[in-house]
Amino acid sequence: MEFKNITLEGKFVRLEPITKKHKEGLCKAIADGELWNLHVTLVPHTKDIDSFINNALEAFESSDGITFAIIDKKNNKVAGSTRFMKANLSYKRVEIGFTFLGKSWQRTRINTEAKLLLLTHAFEEMNLNRVELLTDYLNMNSRNAILRLGAKEEGILRNHMVMPDGRVRDSVIYSIIKNEWAGVKLHLSCKLA
Repeated sequence: MEFKNITLEGKFVRLEPITKKHKEGLCKAIADGELWNLHVTLVPHTKDIDSFINNALEAFESSDGITFAIIDKKNNKVAGSTRFMKANLSYKRVEIGFTFLGKSWQRTRINTEAKLLLLTHAFEEMNLNRVELLTDYLNMNSRNAILRLGAKEEGILRNHMVMPDGRVRDSVIYSIIKNEWAGVKLHLSCKLA
């Protein structure tokens, strides 16, 4: 099993495999709220976007995952990015992460539908057993957003990462598993209705 270079589309969002054509839109989304200044997440600075895109393309080539540009279908603008990452397809699991949205799109239907599209693909097309989501212990906005999706908190990974500013980060791990998927899907579909 491997990741396919596919586009996922919903009513509000289109997830396109990231390419260099998304560079300008990604920079605008990142600049909307100066997301690189958030100390509780990893969002590239606009000057580092080439490295971000190259890293995403290399991850796809090595079957580690696939990165998507999140397109707001209402105005056909890049709202941000998300990815399947740290895949272990033989164990039928993947992480959804490295998600960011420009400030104008935060707390809208965009993230909810993007996650619904990713989860549907993971459980129904790839037949995975587990999807993981991780975030900084201090990132309460992200923690609450993950819980609103219907994921379950599993625990804290202490001293899990070193952030760019040198802070040693604790990460909180969440998951959605295959036998929970039908209920989570219904929940997310109702939120979008």
